[in-house]
Amino acid sequence: MTLVQETGAAKTATDRRLPLLPLLLAVLMALSIVVQAGVARAGDAPTLRSLIEGQIAAFRSGDATAAYSYAAPKIRQMFPTPDRFMRMVERGYPPVVAPRAVSFGRLRDTARGPVQEVYLTDAGGTDWLALYSFEQQGDGSWKISGCVLTKSPGASA
Repeated sequence: MTLVQETGAAKTATDRRLPLLPLLLAVLMALSIVVQAGVARAGDAPTLRSLIEGQIAAFRSGDATAAYSYAAPKIRQMFPTPDRFMRMVERGYPPVVAPRAVSFGRLRDTARGPVQEVYLTDAGGTDWLALYSFEQQGDGSWKISGCVLTKSPGASA
């Protein structure tokens, strides 16, 4: 009789732990996905850098169509033609259009996606920090989704 009671008690404890197993597996799978996403982003660093370099080269040469090709769909919706896009950049982001020097800082993973630090020196010698954000497209490619430009506090290209 004691054996039956112990078996019953052991079974009850096991029954209480069973719902935790699916939860534990779900947590482990979620962590695995997060780790894989971080590895994918790190692997995409050269591609993201290349996007910025390509767009800056297009700006420097005045090639609005090429510069526009790097922009994410949301940017294209706001500026529906390459010429409008180029005018916006020339007016609002002159250090990006014709930088004297460019150097790359950290690539950070944020809740909204990767952000690349880019240090620029404009034609007049002023140092700037550009934070480029990216959006991954359905086909797995990346596009530039934004750029925040601020004067750089002491760091330079």
